[in-house]
Amino acid sequence: MTTPTQHAEQLSTTTLLRFATAGSVDDGKSTLVGRLLHDSKSVLTDQLEAVEHASRSRGQEAPDLALLTDGLRAEREQGITIDVAYRYFATPRRRFILADTPGHVQYTRNMVTGASTAELAVVLVDARNGVVEQTRRHAAVAALLRVPHVVLAVNKMDLVDYAEPVFAAIAEEFTAYAASLGVPGWGSGGDPQENWCTAIPISALVGDNVVEPSAHMDWYGGPTVLEHLETVPVSHDLTGCHARFPVQYVIRPQTAEHPDYRGYAGQIAAGAFRVGEAVTVLPSGRTSTIAGIDALGESVDIAWAPQSVTVRLTDDIDVSRGDLIAPADDAPAVTQDVEATVCHVADQPLVVGQRVLLKHTTRTVKAIVKDIPSRLTLDDLSQHPAPGQLVANDIGRVVVRTAEPLALDAYADSRRTGSFLLIDPADGTTLTAGMAGASFAAVAEAEAQAADDDAEWDF
Repeated sequence: MTTPTQHAEQLSTTTLLRFATAGSVDDGKSTLVGRLLHDSKSVLTDQLEAVEHASRSRGQEAPDLALLTDGLRAEREQGITIDVAYRYFATPRRRFILADTPGHVQYTRNMVTGASTAELAVVLVDARNGVVEQTRRHAAVAALLRVPHVVLAVNKMDLVDYAEPVFAAIAEEFTAYAASLGVPGWGSGGDPQENWCTAIPISALVGDNVVEPSAHMDWYGGPTVLEHLETVPVSHDLTGCHARFPVQYVIRPQTAEHPDYRGYAGQIAAGAFRVGEAVTVLPSGRTSTIAGIDALGESVDIAWAPQSVTVRLTDDIDVSRGDLIAPADDAPAVTQDVEATVCHVADQPLVVGQRVLLKHTTRTVKAIVKDIPSRLTLDDLSQHPAPGQLVANDIGRVVVRTAEPLALDAYADSRRTGSFLLIDPADGTTLTAGMAGASFAAVAEAEAQAADDDAEWDF
């Protein structure tokens, strides 16, 4: 039997996967999550007893595993998921943070919240209904948020007699839509390192291909959901990315022991920094050299994302919270005109001319919405020009003018330093989640145009 100490040591050596579930209403997301937790022995006895009691009170003979994540009273009463439910569980091979997101169209913003930090999204489809509008919407949101991996879980295969043609048709339709999003390759149980999406036929209710392989689908030779979650490649190595260090706090002890100490504390967002490296402080553009790096009270020669450190510079220059330290030869461009794709999450609309606060990493500046060029229709990826405003759950393009310059990366290059929030200056309400640079649709369109241009060349 594994001791608590051995268990802690085991977890410290395993990787962490953040993933989100999404899909249309009644596709079985919460049931899948409950089955995953139950069959992987990640449910405490008292939790299971509470679910069994709640199920019996509703007249159900078998425990409703969806209740393991649907914790709000309204969710239990209506049998739907309303808010994002986060659950932590672990297996000997990997640790997981799971976000169970709602399926209703009016809760698309909740799906955006859950998937914004996910490395994988599980998109469920009811085998009886196939790919529906909400399926396409969630796939598009996953592509828009640059979620590295997607699992297409074709659920309720038991209700279609485990028919392989039904699964194949749904996978083929989703393939075509994924291609229109401009995402990389597709596979059905193939090499996960080469595919953005992997399709798996399941029955969450009875457990087919969730944790254990199904005895009813011998035609499927791919991984179960848990096996794929345990083996899909997850790269937390941000050292190869553009190095970025948002300053969170300036440390000036001014004590007898440290009379001249000046350090800049924060979490490295991406990349690595070394002592002796030439850096630029943005938005001022002043340059200096890293004199020292302090981590956990000790001096180190190198630090990398996502470590929290204190950086000391050789020059006594003006650096404050919200500034960004970057390599002198790889600094982002500074701008006051931000063009981005956004998801509007507030109940009040976002309109042209509205004054907002823009929060990027540790920097918050005043801004104004200069233009809303288009709103995206996710079911067919068409652009609705000049909508004038964005309402809750809308995804569109905006142009924002900031009162002070910002050092923004493109979201396609960095999910950490390419994202931002628009905030209501009156009450601090989050209005919009933004992703700087071109949207996935624009990138796909540009790539298609480039392919057409190449096709015109006759060699």
